[in-house]
Amino acid sequence: MKRKPLKILVFFMMIVFVSCDEPETVVTDIIHRDGSVTREILMRKSDNKFKITDIQVPLDNSWTISDSCEISSKGDTTWVKRASKVFKNADEINLAYKTDTGCNSKLSRYAGFSKRFRWFNTIYRFSETIEKRMKYGYPVSNFLNSEELKWFYSPNSDNKSKLNGQDSLRYKAVSDSVNIKKDKWINKCIVSEWIGEFSGQLNNSDVKLSYDSLKSNEGRILDVVMRSEKDFDNLWTSGYILKEFIGESNALKYRTEADTALKIVEDRVTESFAGYSVRISMPGILTASNGFADSSKVLIWPVTDEYFFTDNYEMWAESKEPNLWAWITSGAFVLFVLAGVIIRKYKRG
Repeated sequence: MKRKPLKILVFFMMIVFVSCDEPETVVTDIIHRDGSVTREILMRKSDNKFKITDIQVPLDNSWTISDSCEISSKGDTTWVKRASKVFKNADEINLAYKTDTGCNSKLSRYAGFSKRFRWFNTIYRFSETIEKRMKYGYPVSNFLNSEELKWFYSPNSDNKSKLNGQDSLRYKAVSDSVNIKKDKWINKCIVSEWIGEFSGQLNNSDVKLSYDSLKSNEGRILDVVMRSEKDFDNLWTSGYILKEFIGESNALKYRTEADTALKIVEDRVTESFAGYSVRISMPGILTASNGFADSSKVLIWPVTDEYFFTDNYEMWAESKEPNLWAWITSGAFVLFVLAGVIIRKYKRG
C-alpha cells in the first residue's frame, strides 16, 4: 500500500492551515432571550453551482433560501446564496448536526445555551463547540506563547492588517515564529497519534511496547522520523524506520498493526474540511467572549481545522440584560424604608 510520507502530511496540513483567505461561508447565530436561535447562512461563489453536500453547516429544504448575484465594478460576478431558519433551542441545532450530510458532516459539533437569573440581571451564554480531531496530540498552547496564540486564533483579515501596519516588522516576526512552531507541533502530534493508535492495536499484549513504554521514547522516535522525512515513504516500506522504533524482531512481528496505525493517522490528518466563519449576536449587553469584533461590531470566529486539530474549539459569548422590574421593586422598597425612617424621626421629634 502506498503511504503518504510524514513530510507530505505536514505539508498538507500547513497548506490547509495557511491557504484560507476569507471564508466563503458566514454563519450568523442571532440568540433570542427565550433560547431560540435565528441562524443565517451567507455563501458566495464564482459560479451558481451550489450543492447541499458542499455547504459547511447543515442546510435543508426547511430553510428559507434565496439566490442572487452581485457584479463588481470590474465586471466580476459573484453568486450569493442566503438561507435562514429559526431553531427553537440549541438542541434543535445539535439534532441538525447529528443528521448532517454535508462536507463537514464527520465533525462532532454542538451548541449550548444557558439563561441564569440574577436579581438585577439575566445572564445569557451561547456557545458552539467543535471537538478535537486528534486523540493523542498536544495542545497548541504547549508550543506557542500568549502573543503567538493570539495571532494563531485571530482572523486572517486582522493579521493581514497588522502585517501592513506600522508594526509590520514585529508582526512579521510573530507570524514567522508561529509558522515554524506549528511545523514542530504537527510533527510531534502525528508521532504521538501513531504511538497511541499502534499501542491500541496491540491491546497491551507486549509490555515492552505498551503505550507508556512507547511514549517514553517519543523524542527518539520523532528524531528518527525527522531525519528520515525526505525519504520517509521508502524507509517505512522497507521496514527501516519501524526497526528503529521497536527493534527488528518486533518490526517483523507487528508490521500489520504498525501499518494499520499509520493509515488511521493518515486518514485523521488528511480528513477533508471546508472552513467558514461564525458570527454571534447576543441579547442585552455583551460582557465576555473569546471572539473578535468584525466591521459591524458583531462577534466573529474563523473556523479552520488547525483550531480543533488537538483541542476542542469553543466559540462562546456571554451577555446580560437588566431586569427592569427588579430595579423598580428594589427602588420602591428602598424608598419605602427611607420614608418609614423619616416618619419615625418626625414623630419622635
